[in-house]
Amino acid sequence: MVRQGSRGQSAGTGPATAAAVLALALFLLTWAASAEEYDYYTWQSDSFHVGMPFYTPRPQCVDIPADLRLCHNVGYKRMRLPNLLEHETMAEVRQQAGSWVPLLAKQCHSDTQVFLCSLFTPICLDRPIYPCRTLCEAVRDRCAPVMETYGFPWPDMLKCDKFPNDNDLCIPVQLTGNPPTQTPVAKPCPPCDNTLESDTILDHFCASDFALKMKIKDVKKEKGDRKLIASHKKKKVLKMGSLRKRDLKKLVLYIKNGAECPCAQLDSLSGSYLIMGRRVKQQLLLMAIHKWDKRSRELRFAVKHIKSHQCPTYHSLFQ
Repeated sequence: MVRQGSRGQSAGTGPATAAAVLALALFLLTWAASAEEYDYYTWQSDSFHVGMPFYTPRPQCVDIPADLRLCHNVGYKRMRLPNLLEHETMAEVRQQAGSWVPLLAKQCHSDTQVFLCSLFTPICLDRPIYPCRTLCEAVRDRCAPVMETYGFPWPDMLKCDKFPNDNDLCIPVQLTGNPPTQTPVAKPCPPCDNTLESDTILDHFCASDFALKMKIKDVKKEKGDRKLIASHKKKKVLKMGSLRKRDLKKLVLYIKNGAECPCAQLDSLSGSYLIMGRRVKQQLLLMAIHKWDKRSRELRFAVKHIKSHQCPTYHSLFQ
């Protein structure tokens, strides 16, 4: 769904503009199908998106790779390269887009994938189509608190004032079906809202500074956070990262703003846990927590492949 308004009309009323409007009207009706009609095109700089970057490399339409997990099922098969974040190679797109998969899995907003993929894998049309500012704001308002739980601010590259107003030619909030309603069931704390699947475990492993197999002695509430106090029993280090030896002796982790949200994994403190986290200032924040279930094939597979798994550059995206 794309909108056009006063600024789009001021660009001209000639044949080229009419053709662009027609193409976008077709895109409105058939998002996925229209992407297949363009093989490549030359980029013509104009003043349509004031303040947005323009690209000197000649854009091309390429297939979205099946291993680009963030966007391979977004609804169309071809993307513009360079993309709208100035990534010029597919290797760079893969690396940077892969870092956002953990956020997508949190389902903080129904349009998170549409917003991110409009930038990482923009659809192939005769001019770049950016997300509307309101789409950015809607996703930011719901997802920034989740990112803050992990100690990540909303990144500068996604500041919403960079994107066009809704009366411009842009991708708005997707209104499909009935609007979402608030459920009376409290949403789990983000680090606890994970499935015991190998891909999920490896995604969080990459996003974390450290990973441990450990037991938990006690859980307390402190200034709106939830505080996990590790048992003194031996811990198995899977990834040392920013941890120091003195941290391991008296290990305390925090779920930021997690004093009241549910965490089913902590209902009973028996057994061991797979703990993943990162250091933010003076605190060790929990990124993900799983019960250590020896019977789980997914857990065994993930632990077996942790050391050989190639991680994307995660932290640089959120600075």
